[in-house]
Amino acid sequence: MKFVSRLFCFLILLSHVFVSPSHSNIDGEKKKTSTGKSYLYSTRIERVERPSAAAKEFAAERVWSGHDDWEPAIAVDPTSSYVYQMTTRYTGKRPCAICRLPAIVFRSSADGGATWGPDTWIALTHESQNDPQIAVSNDGTIYAVLLNDYVPGIKFTKSSDHGVTWTEPIRLTGGGRKPAFSDKPFLIISPNGQDVYIAFNAINSWVVASHDFGRTFLPAVKTNNDNRYWFHSGGGVAANGDVYFAAADYTQNFEGDVHIDVLKSTDKGKTWATIRVDTSKETPACEWSDGCYLGFLGPAPGLAIDPTGKILFAYNAGNVPNGNERIYVRTSINGVNWSARQSISAGPGSVNSGFPAVQTAGADDFRVVWQDNRNGPPNIWNTWYRKSTNGGHSWGPPVRLSDQSSGAPYKNADGYYFPYGDYLEFAVDRNKKNYVIWGEGSSYDGPGGTWFTRGK
Repeated sequence: MKFVSRLFCFLILLSHVFVSPSHSNIDGEKKKTSTGKSYLYSTRIERVERPSAAAKEFAAERVWSGHDDWEPAIAVDPTSSYVYQMTTRYTGKRPCAICRLPAIVFRSSADGGATWGPDTWIALTHESQNDPQIAVSNDGTIYAVLLNDYVPGIKFTKSSDHGVTWTEPIRLTGGGRKPAFSDKPFLIISPNGQDVYIAFNAINSWVVASHDFGRTFLPAVKTNNDNRYWFHSGGGVAANGDVYFAAADYTQNFEGDVHIDVLKSTDKGKTWATIRVDTSKETPACEWSDGCYLGFLGPAPGLAIDPTGKILFAYNAGNVPNGNERIYVRTSINGVNWSARQSISAGPGSVNSGFPAVQTAGADDFRVVWQDNRNGPPNIWNTWYRKSTNGGHSWGPPVRLSDQSSGAPYKNADGYYFPYGDYLEFAVDRNKKNYVIWGEGSSYDGPGGTWFTRGK
């Protein structure tokens, strides 16, 4: 979800009780509302995986459903073949009689993503749901957070039976807690699941932590002292316990420079240092896509930490105001001192790139996925993958993951019309296999769908 003006958000906050939750906005992001349409009867859903003709060692991309789905999440069990997916669904059957759409849909695979179980709902509520996040600890417990409207906001839940049942969601904001409302969360956990960290924005940057496996949470910690809008989109826990989040901060109207940051804590989330890694000029406009607005294509960095403690930071940034952005990577061993930036995406010229996500599969093994429009600016996009086996010094060739020329009205031989949602996600299993999930759509407004693939 993305951005609206502070004044509008403040008015909504004052009158929240009178506003339909499916259209309410609480500071910062423009909430995506459904057109009420989907491509249910014109989307080809493939239940059986087949090899990709374009991406060596990957499966052909498949779509989850023909419903209006966006902003998905994915996680793998580090000790088994289970894989889990979530997405935000705007059309179709409601979870219950008093439930609203959008709602978070969950499904699992017991065979490493080859086949998938049925769609289920992780929490029944009369509020709209958005922004799912999911992680799995070494004992197979699933940790999940979602946005249960802006008020009450972030809720946390767990499952110890592969998502069949979920614990009663814990409310982390509002109801006497600071802040009173919340927006997009980003979830990370320690390998054993004991330490849980959730970064989120509510005008400012906040982090909430648990050190008892998510049973209880400490008060939220405000990490900034400015008046900028913060957006967290990556993170990790190092082997020594240091915690990192990747973030970008904007002016409240999204005009001007965007700062690209790393938040670091060495005391388990009690205090946070902010390290500015780079600065991007004002983000490119996207009025050519129905519903899109300034800020949507802005920086949203990703971060991963390998077993030796080396950090790879990937982000999109532009060098001139309203200019196109490229994907850059930097590395660090302490989160404070960073290597020079290195471009790994197409360009320069008319190509625009964004929405990077990063994973590691071992020492010096880093992988990055992102979306760009090199095949037909401005409105032909694809999802790309690159891999480094020497700690980010050099990179293998880009691999096009969005390989299908048909299957939905927003696709053609060159790509898809628009990146659907503010982020994509990426996971790597114990066998170093990649699992990538992203959104494709007809425009910002949509409709669109959640697509996925797996491969080495």
